[in-house]
Amino acid sequence: MNSTNVELACIIDDDTVYVNLVKKIIETKKLCENLLVFSDGKQSIDYFEALLENLDAENIPEIIFLDLNMPVMDGWEFLERFTKIKNKFGKVITLYVVSSSINPIDVTRAKSLSSVKDYLIKPINIAELENIFARSA
Repeated sequence: MNSTNVELACIIDDDTVYVNLVKKIIETKKLCENLLVFSDGKQSIDYFEALLENLDAENIPEIIFLDLNMPVMDGWEFLERFTKIKNKFGKVITLYVVSSSINPIDVTRAKSLSSVKDYLIKPINIAELENIFARSA
């Protein structure tokens, strides 16, 4: 399992240690071709809204890993805005909430959203990441 069909994945998280770890795993395991990283929801929703305006299908990630607790715009706000535009992309985008919160309210709320595929608790492990990319390939 050394080559991938996933072109572009996206991490939206302000935790640089976590982001660097996941980037390293993805690069080492060659889980996808390219990786977008945003440190808050505002940067990322601006990016997605700009993609829609430009109809830039090549730069739409197939997988998004979203943190909930971030400055500027948190994961919940991002999800609210993203859910409204998600279907306009004409492409399947698989979104995973990745959080250190084990609060059952957060888990239930995230899983109740149609745009969220699953809720993963940090730290995410290598096998979990490999499975996610294998399912999307």
